Amino acid sequence: MKKRFYLTFPKELIKEPLIYQAGKLYKVVTNIRQATVSESIGLVALELDGEPQEIEKAINYFIEKGVKVEPIELDIIE
Repeated sequence: MKKRFYLTFPKELIKEPLIYQAGKLYKVVTNIRQATVSESIGLVALELDGEPQEIEKAINYFIEKGVKVEPIELDIIE
């Protein structure tokens, strides 16, 4: 299953390798579809591929770390 999300990283988390860590901790393949990073914020369109429960664990990991997670409803990024 593939799911896509927008991740918003606050300033203090921009340099943390959270996407890499999520891929290592959970059985998901991470695919950055689009990203914009500045000194004050990071915005990432991220695709997660894996079992639904593993995707959910990865999303909860991001939320617990302080990343805002929003589903991409229409899945139109190709």
